[in-house]
Amino acid sequence: MAKTKKRESYTSRGGGRNVNRKILNAVRRKRTSLQVLSNKTDAWKEGKRVMVTVANVNTNESNKPFIRKPASEEWGKYSRYVMKTNPTNKDSD
Repeated sequence: MAKTKKRESYTSRGGGRNVNRKILNAVRRKRTSLQVLSNKTDAWKEGKRVMVTVANVNTNESNKPFIRKPASEEWGKYSRYVMKTNPTNKDSD
């Protein structure tokens, strides 16, 4: 006869990586600032929470020259451009 199971099932804790950390860091370092900004604007257009680094307007905080702010605060809420038509301004011939 076969042995019975001592536990119901095994669940991995997800501790292992499948890609070397040094390779991931090297790929991240290769990104240009234009690529990073492009990715941030794409995520902002999708409505995701994006953080941007801006100069601190409070000059009294000399230990914090830059602060992180949500992009929606800096750039506003994204809305696609829709051309409006004015139905009351019709030309009557």
